[in-house]
Amino acid sequence: MKAGPIRSVGLVVKRGVPEALEVGRRLSAFIKGRGLKVLAEPEAADALDASPLVAPDLARRADLIVVLGGDGTLLGIARLVGAREAPILGINLGGLGFLTQARIVEAQESVARILAGDFSVDRRITLEAVVERRGRQVEPGCEEWLPAVNDVVINKRLLGRIIDLEVFADGMPFCWYRADGLIVSTPTGSTGYALSAGGPIVFPTLDVIVLAPICPHTLTNRPVVLPENLAIEVVVKSPDHEASLTLDGREVATLKEGDLVRVRKGKARVALVSSTHSYFEIWRDKLRWG
Repeated sequence: MKAGPIRSVGLVVKRGVPEALEVGRRLSAFIKGRGLKVLAEPEAADALDASPLVAPDLARRADLIVVLGGDGTLLGIARLVGAREAPILGINLGGLGFLTQARIVEAQESVARILAGDFSVDRRITLEAVVERRGRQVEPGCEEWLPAVNDVVINKRLLGRIIDLEVFADGMPFCWYRADGLIVSTPTGSTGYALSAGGPIVFPTLDVIVLAPICPHTLTNRPVVLPENLAIEVVVKSPDHEASLTLDGREVATLKEGDLVRVRKGKARVALVSSTHSYFEIWRDKLRWG
C-alpha cells in the first residue's frame, strides 16, 4: 500500500481480557524496538508502556491501529477514525473474526509486514444516520449525522407488538413494513444482525446496502440489496408505542410516531488491513460451512 510513514501505532486492547493485555505487551515492545511510538487508552497504557490517549484522540493521531479483541472492539475504534482512514489491523483472541482477521499467533508477523509496507487495505463503506422530528433534528447525540460501520437498526421497544415503517428510496415510495423492525446494513454488517434476520451475506468490499426487515408480518417482505448511493428515509408510523434507533448496537435515540430516520452512505470509509486469509476461509471458519 502507498501510504504515509508509520511513526505511531495505537494499541486498542479489549478490557478485562488478560490474554489481550499480554499480547499487547509483546507487541508494544516489538513496535518500540523499531523506534516507533506506541499509543494506548489510559486504562491499558501503563501495562503496555505506552503513551495514554483517550479513544477519540488515539483514532485521530495513530498512523496504524492494532485492535486486540473481537469485532465489537474493532467497531468501537473504527467509528472514530473518520476521513483519515488510518489502517486498522484486527487481531482476534480466538480464531478468525469477520473483522478481526488475524489470529494471535500471527500478530507480530502481521505488524512487521505492515511496518515494512507489505500490505493492502479493504476500504469498506460506512453509513450515517440522523433523526428528524417535525422537520428538526432531535435527541441528544443526534444533532448531527452519526456513523455506523455495520448497521443502522430501527427496533420496537415492546415485546409482542409490531411497528409500522414507511420507507422511501431517493424520495420515491419503496415499501411499507409491519415488522419487529428494520436493519439497514453495509456489506461489512451483512454477517451481523442482518444475517440473523435472513439477510444475504454480501462480499464485504462491494458498494451496496442491505435492507432486512426483522420478523415482517407480510411474508413477501424480503431482504433487498440496493445501490450504496441511494438515500434511505424511514418514517415511524406506529402511534401507540415507541421504537429505538441503534447504530452498531449502540442505542442513540428513542423514536416516536412521525419521526423520520435518514440513512445515507457515510462520507468516510473504514480501511481494514487485508487478511492473508481469504473471505471464503473466514466464512467457512465462522459459519462452520466446511
